[in-house]
Amino acid sequence: MNTAAKLTQKNILVVDDDEDFRWAITNVLTQANYKVIQASDGDMALGCLQTERTDLVLLDQKMPGKGGMDVAEALNKLNPSLPIIMITAYSEIKTAVKAIKLGVLDYLTKPINNNDLLFVIESALKHAPFESMGEDSCPCGAADSPLFKEMGRSPVISRLAWKVGKVAQSDLTVLVEGESGVGKELVARAIHALSPFNKGPFIAVNCGAIPEALIESELFGYMKGAFTGAQENKPGFFELAQNGTLFLDEVGCLPYTAQQKLLRVIQDRRVLRLGARKSQDVNIRIIAATNQSLATDQENEKFRSDLYYRLKEFYIRVPTLYERKEDIPFLAQKFLKENRNRLTHQTVTAISDDAMATLVAHDWPGNVRELKNVIRQAILVCEKSVVGAECLDLDTQKKETPATSLPAFDLGDQSLTQAVRQASRLWESEVIRSTLEKTQGNKREAARLLKIDYKTLYRKLNSDP
Repeated sequence: MNTAAKLTQKNILVVDDDEDFRWAITNVLTQANYKVIQASDGDMALGCLQTERTDLVLLDQKMPGKGGMDVAEALNKLNPSLPIIMITAYSEIKTAVKAIKLGVLDYLTKPINNNDLLFVIESALKHAPFESMGEDSCPCGAADSPLFKEMGRSPVISRLAWKVGKVAQSDLTVLVEGESGVGKELVARAIHALSPFNKGPFIAVNCGAIPEALIESELFGYMKGAFTGAQENKPGFFELAQNGTLFLDEVGCLPYTAQQKLLRVIQDRRVLRLGARKSQDVNIRIIAATNQSLATDQENEKFRSDLYYRLKEFYIRVPTLYERKEDIPFLAQKFLKENRNRLTHQTVTAISDDAMATLVAHDWPGNVRELKNVIRQAILVCEKSVVGAECLDLDTQKKETPATSLPAFDLGDQSLTQAVRQASRLWESEVIRSTLEKTQGNKREAARLLKIDYKTLYRKLNSDP
């Protein structure tokens, strides 16, 4: 094997007391160009982690001595970003939930399909940028990223933390996109905390909440007498963020007329107050966020292309909670601790395995914000010390899927082929309508559930049935 191949080869630690199983798995992984390290028990596995570079762990649940759950917990403490895939002959949802709580990424049952195993391993490694590195090798700011305390430690969040750590040390303008409730401001604050601007203020501005007539005066400030009611000089948000970070949330809501002036300020890093004759320098980091696709808006001429690319010097997409369900147990416990003393006189100490399994199974169209609200409500209605599944109001059964009968239409003079095409279009419209009802009008979430891209959904909504 050449040097380049060795550098890219991944090391997988296989932990199982069954020697024949380890031999079979080793053959499969070796043929797939992985290097395999074998351990017959938990203590040996922990020793290997100390001496061998490990990119992923395949861990048996049932072993004599230190069991798989105990080993998973110990491995997670040693390297929280290390992907662990649990292997067992027993398929139980409660066991899977407990494994996820301990940091396990995925869960497979014996007998294992080789193709499924390779797919899961490839997927796990693809989303783990620094799981096998020491702390000194981690990208700047990633090893102790503030995101881990707020969002979890799944491979998806590890990748996000890596990108945040990379861009934080630069002065690039960052565009953060993601659905409502995913934590875009948390990402912006993490960039600020890890950046050279962290000694200055973090100024968050909701562009969608400012009336159009006040946009320029709020962003850029004004001088006394600049307009009726301007009785004193007032600095804008750009000046208030001096030597710090300006976070422009929902930047896609800015009126088109204000976008040109924003572009000029971002390019020149100079701001001119309304009514002023001389502009001022501003030394700030700019982060913009949106829950809609600015790429689509600029194609539709709703958002300036030049401003779009100026904001997108570095791009970060924040994943939905559906894409990182491994973080749900962490977040649920976090919200429980934050709210239990404030919301009830009764001490609620934990969440049951059944309740946690229900939370993990939910799709979360409202993302982390929805999860937080569900936990708050569960604490309020819980009459025991442990939150049970019956305390969760997830609205999973209230919206039924559409009836299986086709929408009615008049056959008229159509042929069978034409009638089938018409029925298909009508049925497609009904499915889209029902899905949008389920997502409460969230088109991006509807597109994800329908497994089509946003543009396709937009085209279908604007075409005749």
